[in-house]
Amino acid sequence: MIEMVGARVREKFENAAYSFGFFGRTLRGVGPFVYRGQASWKILTMQILFTFVEALSISSLLAMGIGAAVMVLGFPFLSSFAQSKMIYPLIIAIITRELGPLLTAFIIIARSTTAIATEIASMVISHEIEAYISVGVDPIEHIAVPRFLGVTISLFLLNVYFSIFGLAGSFFFVQILKPMSAANYFDNILQALTVNDILVSLFKSVVFGMILATVAAVQGFSVERASTEIPQAGLKAVGNAFAACIVADIAISALYYLTM
Repeated sequence: MIEMVGARVREKFENAAYSFGFFGRTLRGVGPFVYRGQASWKILTMQILFTFVEALSISSLLAMGIGAAVMVLGFPFLSSFAQSKMIYPLIIAIITRELGPLLTAFIIIARSTTAIATEIASMVISHEIEAYISVGVDPIEHIAVPRFLGVTISLFLLNVYFSIFGLAGSFFFVQILKPMSAANYFDNILQALTVNDILVSLFKSVVFGMILATVAAVQGFSVERASTEIPQAGLKAVGNAFAACIVADIAISALYYLTM
């Protein structure tokens, strides 16, 4: 029993070390990709199109729904304690600082992480990676880096739009509870919004984007020869991405609140 636990712990540690190494190798490939990766710019463009543009509608709808839910549930409760002004810091905390980065990461996990992992796994199984290496093309620079940048940029942009639409959704529903002018509402929002809120939200989105892209690529490249490993790579990428994002979110939020 102890040996089994030790073997599992050692395997997890080795996988984590390999993922960190892969992440470092991907970062080193960003510079060469920017300077000489013209052939891969299409991959970057298509990745942003699929990950950001095509996910914008569902992300915006979800943001407006959450903004409306926070207002509908929170405003009457706080008003009963004569603390209706506290609804604005609450909206900022929930939509901009906490749920925005995390939910957009979950959307991208469902849409793009599994797609990237299975796509790269298919390339490994079909020997495309070996073909790249045989002609002197770095598969990390050509395959992993554009997807890494595409996912990170897309999550960053989706998070910004999530905050905008979430605050807009809360504004529309506040008109039902307590009609007020847009100028008055957004003035209260801007007074409650701090630079730290914005920085933490954007930092989370960048960290989550890098995590998702790295996890997806690692799982894709980890397959060997059997075609049955392709769906397994997608499932492992989703599970590992969810776990990694939650751990990172807890760590960043804890650090933020401890330094406040």
